[in-house]
Amino acid sequence: MSTAVMTNRFELNSVADTALKAAAGFWFVVAVTGQWAFLYYLVGFYGPSTLTGNFQTWTRNTFLRMSYVRGDTAGNLAFAAHALLASVIAFGGAIQLIPQIRTRAISVHRWVGRVFFVTALGLSVSGLYMEWVRGDRENIVSGLAISLNAVLIILFCVLAWRSARAHEMSTHRRWALRTYLVANAQWFTRVGFLSWMIIRGLLGGRDSLDGPFASFLDFGCYLVPLAVLELYLRAKERGTPNGRFAMAGSLIVLTVLMGVGIFGIATFMWWPLLEGTLK
Repeated sequence: MSTAVMTNRFELNSVADTALKAAAGFWFVVAVTGQWAFLYYLVGFYGPSTLTGNFQTWTRNTFLRMSYVRGDTAGNLAFAAHALLASVIAFGGAIQLIPQIRTRAISVHRWVGRVFFVTALGLSVSGLYMEWVRGDRENIVSGLAISLNAVLIILFCVLAWRSARAHEMSTHRRWALRTYLVANAQWFTRVGFLSWMIIRGLLGGRDSLDGPFASFLDFGCYLVPLAVLELYLRAKERGTPNGRFAMAGSLIVLTVLMGVGIFGIATFMWWPLLEGTLK
């Protein structure tokens, strides 16, 4: 093989690596922005009502089927815990994604990771309680989807924890990323559905809260992000330059769609609810 061919191949690999890294960085910035917007909403909307016991305020969020139920003290407290635990996931997950924290503040990374794992486990338990004891599920399919999500959270938490204890950092990072994605499934549901609604609306279509796409999101809210992560890891570690370029392009498109959803839900749901709370 000539020197020129080898040089061209090296340059192509370098450009492909740069493109994939830039696409991942773009996803990171948009995801963290959306996560912290979600955190602001959760703390601003559910924090004051939980502290004052004014649970009836939650009924203003018409996207939820069973947030506040009159006389169901245990169920209302379980929902409050679920919502506030989600704020810990939003904050802690974003912190764990920051590379500088992982490399320069390892003790912070470890303690935030422990809190994140414990919180994710608590979120799984409270989610299962609301689905199968409180009866919050829309139908049996959505109940099974939530249950599979909870099982995956528990499984991935255990595997991420075990690999960290064994000092298998590469394996730990993979399981931690998977845990982050499945623990944020409901965030992906909201962002994905609003993105779909906005795009469909621009194209002249409509979709209801119980339409085909909403049914797809029952499982897709965590299985699709997991699939994208696996494709990204394969492209990064073993992909050809063309494969990395394709993954970078796909990641950029998906990130733009995610950004549309974040803008949509922040504008049409989170901010109006916060405005009503602050009045």
